[in-house]
This record gives sequence, C-alpha cells and structure tokens, in this order.
Amino acid sequence: MPIPKRALRGAALLAALPGLALAQTTLPTIEVEGQAAGSLTAPSVEAQRRALEQTPAAARFIESEQFRNRYAFTLRDVLADTPGVFVQSRYGQELRLSIRGSGIARGFHLRGVEVLQDGIPVNLADGSGDFYQIDPLALRSAAVYPGGNALRHGSSTLGGAVDFTTPTAHTAEAPNILRAEGGTFGTWRLSGQASRIFGDWDVLGSATVAHQDGWRQHSRSQYEQFNANLGYRISDNVETRFYAGAYIVRQQLPGSLSLSDALNRPRSAAAAALSGNQARNVWAERFANRTTVRLGAGQFDIDTWLTHKSLYHPIFQVIDQDGLNWGVAPRFSTSFQIGGLRNELVVGARYFAGTNDALQYVNNRGSRGALVAKGVQNAENYEIYAENRLWVLPSLAVVAGAKALHDDRSFENRLTGQSYSRTYEGLNPRLGLLFVPRPELQFFANVTRSQDVPDFSDQLQTVGGAPFWVPLQSQRAWTVELGTRGRFERGGWDLTLFRSVIRGQLLQFTTDPSIPASTFNAGTTVNQGVEFAAHYDLVRGVLAEGDRLTLGQVWTWNDFRFRGDRQYGDNRIAGLPQHVLRTSLSYARPEGWITPILDWVPEGAWADYANTLRGNAYMKLGLEAGLNIGRGITLFLDARNLTNKRYVSDVATLANASAPGANTAVFYPGEGRSVFVGTRIAF
Repeated sequence: MPIPKRALRGAALLAALPGLALAQTTLPTIEVEGQAAGSLTAPSVEAQRRALEQTPAAARFIESEQFRNRYAFTLRDVLADTPGVFVQSRYGQELRLSIRGSGIARGFHLRGVEVLQDGIPVNLADGSGDFYQIDPLALRSAAVYPGGNALRHGSSTLGGAVDFTTPTAHTAEAPNILRAEGGTFGTWRLSGQASRIFGDWDVLGSATVAHQDGWRQHSRSQYEQFNANLGYRISDNVETRFYAGAYIVRQQLPGSLSLSDALNRPRSAAAAALSGNQARNVWAERFANRTTVRLGAGQFDIDTWLTHKSLYHPIFQVIDQDGLNWGVAPRFSTSFQIGGLRNELVVGARYFAGTNDALQYVNNRGSRGALVAKGVQNAENYEIYAENRLWVLPSLAVVAGAKALHDDRSFENRLTGQSYSRTYEGLNPRLGLLFVPRPELQFFANVTRSQDVPDFSDQLQTVGGAPFWVPLQSQRAWTVELGTRGRFERGGWDLTLFRSVIRGQLLQFTTDPSIPASTFNAGTTVNQGVEFAAHYDLVRGVLAEGDRLTLGQVWTWNDFRFRGDRQYGDNRIAGLPQHVLRTSLSYARPEGWITPILDWVPEGAWADYANTLRGNAYMKLGLEAGLNIGRGITLFLDARNLTNKRYVSDVATLANASAPGANTAVFYPGEGRSVFVGTRIAF
C-alpha cells in the first residue's frame, strides 16, 4: 500500500513536539521488592521482565546474572541458552545471528534481525549491521522478540528484534564493578563500571579492553568499548537520559576453509586472507537520547540518535567507508477502559536515515592501491505502527496491530556518473491471543506479516571487480505461531511452534570465498520449527542448606525448505543445522556452583542448495564453575570444548558444491579446547 512520505514525516514531527514536556500529572509509583526501582527512562529489570511476559508470543528475557560469570566475549555467550536463536562464532566477535531463518544464507555480518541497545536501533539505516558495539559486560538484560512480536519496538522483519539494555545508576547491580579475565589463545580482558546518583541526576560509565592472539592463524583481535549514560529527572513526570558510546575494533580475518581443512587443519588461515592481510577495523561513536513524559492519559517517549562509523576492511579489495546515521522515534502508550474492559494501546513512528561514502581500492597486502569504486549510499525510512491489547476477559487478551513503511534506497557511482534508486512500501498487520489462566501460566497464538528490505550488501553485488546495482524485491512472509510458557515451584518451560510461508526470501550464494556473496530472491519457501527450553530442580537441600541440582534443556528445530522450486525442488535451504541442542546440569549452593554443559548438533548444516555438501555432526563438552569467596567477590572458570572436538561452527552458502569448478572453501572451523578464568568484584 503506498504510504505518503509527507504523512509519515508529519506524524513523526508532530509526535516530537516539545510542548508535551510541560505536562505535570502525577501517576502512582510502582516499586518491586528485591529490585532497584529504576526510573522513567529505564525501568527496573523486574518491570522489564513483566512487560515482556505480557507479550502474546515467543518473547524471551535474559538477565545479566545468567551470563555474567562466564567468559561472555560475544553475543553467543549472552544468548546461548535462548531457544530459537542461532548464534555461532566465526572468529573474534564476528558471528552469525539468525532467528527463525533470518539471514540464513548471509555469510557475513547481520541481516533480518534488528539489534537495539536501550530500545534504540544499532543497525544502520539500510538495515545492515554488526555486533561490535554491544559489550556483553556492559549489559543488564536482553530481550528477544522473534518476528512480528517486535512490533511494539517498531520492527517487522522475519527475525524480529533483540534489545540489549545497559544498566543505569538506578538498575546497576553495584555502584562499582571491576573484572579481570585471562585464558588460552593469549586472551586477556579488563573491565570496569562505576555509577552514582546525585539527587535528580544519575550517571554510569563502563569500559572494556579485550585482546586475543587468536586460536586460528591471522585472527588476532583487540576491542575497546566504552558506554555511558547520564539521566536527569526534570520533575516527577519528566525525565531525560543521554547515552554515549565509543568503539574501536581491530580484527584480523582468517577466512573460510574447505571442509577437509576445517576438520584437519582448523587453525590455518585461508591463503587469500594471508596474502591480502585481510582485516576489519572499525571506529564508531554513538550518541542517543530518550526523554520520557508521564501524562494523565499515558506515557510519551521520544528517542533520538546519531551514529558515526568508519570502516577500513581489506578483503578481496580494500573497503573504505565512512558513514553517518541518525533518527527520531516518538512513541505513546496508554491504558484505558472500553465498555468496562481493560485496553492497552501503543502508537509510534520512526524516521531514520543514513549516508555512507563507500570507496574501494585494489588490495596491496592490506594497503590501498588504485581506486576502483567510489560511491555514495543513501537510505531513508519512514515508519508508523500501532498495537492494541484488549482484555476481553480478565485472563484473555486480543492483540491487533500493524506497521506501515516507506523505505528509500539510492546509490550514486561517482566514477561512472550512474545513479540507481528503489522504494519499498508495505503494510504489515498482526493479530494474536494471550490466555493467562493464572499468573505463572500462559498460552498464546498469533499471526503476523513481516517484510525485509534488502540492504546495500544485497543490492550492490560485485561484478568484474566493481559494484553492480541489483534491483531486488523485499522479502515478505506470513508467520503463524502457537506456544506456552510457565513456571512452577521446581522449574519452568517455554515452548513455541512456528511456520512462516515466505515470498522472495533473500538468499545468497558464494562464487569466490574472497568476494561477498551474491543475493537473489527465491520463490516460495517455508521456514518452520520448534523452540523449546525447560529447567527442573531434580533435588534440593541434599548436601547443604539452599543447594539444588538443576537440569536444563534447550532445543531448536529448524526445518527450512524450498517449496516446488524449479531448480532445487523441496530441498533444504543451506546455512543452518536442522537440530541444535544444549543440555546443562548445574549444582549450586550459596558459596558456589559447577555446571557441565553439552552442546550437540546431530547433523551439520548444508553448505549448498543442491544439498550435496554439509558440515559435520558434533558434540562439545564444556564446564562452568564459580566460587563466592567474599562479599561481592567471585572467582569463575569457563572451560570449552574439553574433548577438543573438531567441528564446523558456521558456513557460507553455495548454489551447488558438486558443480564443476565450484570453490567449496566456505567453512569456518570452531575453536578447539579453551580455558578462561576470571574474577569479579562488586562493591
């Protein structure tokens, strides 16, 4: 449906009018025992959890205590126990993040999932992104909203959104936190966090420096990450919070290998990675603000942000980019009665845009050679959305919503004088039910439409050593999901079944492992599966007062297929393994804990759409343990792949690995045996 750009821009600007900040109506304050009360702009962790659990869908909440006592270097360590989320490391903090098949064939960076930090987009304006500015040690919680379940945050992609929340002085676990870690592969990391409250002001800052020599040849890395926020409570009903971040990444790239080399010479680097001194170096700064106003009729939030990113990326050529992204997102939420029935409404808009100077040079062993491409990439997005929740019974809610979008993409090739552009528009509705027979038990069902717009990595494909514009269509899908979640005295569960019928799925195939993959729109495809997690206390109070032995299980089943494709029939879509399981058995008592963990992939992922080549099946055994040696002082150990299993952690995708001349060096070997130890002091 065509959406007038003027109307969308007007909605965003109207909602941002500063006059609303003058409202002074007082609403009751809600405080939760055992948690910091939070603030207007940053609710308490318990309040965040309660809000998520009212979502009639497979949304999941992760608190920092679930990963703070492991070597949480990447987002895999944050999301490892979350069903339906596939996260695998390639090297350093470069990884694949896929939810329900989002970006299933993307062999680099991020597509199909919107990454938020404190509710504000991290992705660039074209939808692409990476993970380097998310510091796991600077997080207080994370929330996963698969697919259209992220509508309340303005997202409508197949994968949905993941919102990583940083602490404030009101929600921090302690005013001061110091952390030091070291381990195999020349690993060391230092981190510190400090926060203070001064009357109506509060401030928090955190910094992390991490270094690894790398398990593989040519994979040395250093990460320097800084995050801070400053809040000011203007009145009982008005608060503003400023966020700032700086991120420096220096990462050598070891490249991908053939299956034989990945299993027999996994520590080696690809020849092209060595000869081209391939690397990914990023300098980024982020500034954002959230201002919250409580009104008599509800709550108004407005987010604004500005991100600068400089990229120096020698691969098949030297990619040299400098970009600026900015946006504004007003949001109004309210609760009222309709005919005696409780009703909750969220209405929001987003405008965000970006421009990127994209240069490419001949790669002379990692240095710039002759200029081969000079382009300017521009993206603009206009979005409005609404979601309404009507409680037709005290235990039954009907949820309805929709998002309208108008996205512009343009590219100017300043070497040839050519210009290209495309506009994407859509209306994505949602309808769901939430049944809560009692507070600790929920059942839900919903149907949503998602839409993924191609990013510039999809649209600008390399032909003859130069970028070539490909006018791809957006990816559209209808997803149905059914599920339940609950808890009882000794445990809990989370179970969701989903099925997505997709038109024009954005898939990729590799022609040369040194050159970014080519993207195409597939015909009709089906992504379906099961997301399951459960835990149960087998015994309690056996060896000591307050101890327990807990069994945990996470299972993700991915059944992703073509449907009657002219070339691939009903083959499985390459990129992700069909089954991913994680089993843990944790013994915990007040003074410490020990947790063996088994990761099991019964069948490796297909590497090609013809289904002729796949990665290997594997089991990995790990061990996490910790000791509380004093008030606020913790020692911990994180041992991984104890049997030194050789396996494929991720794969880029091919059309047909058995075709004559096919280059099958598309496998990323998983890391071998590793041990990390650390200490954490909170005071």
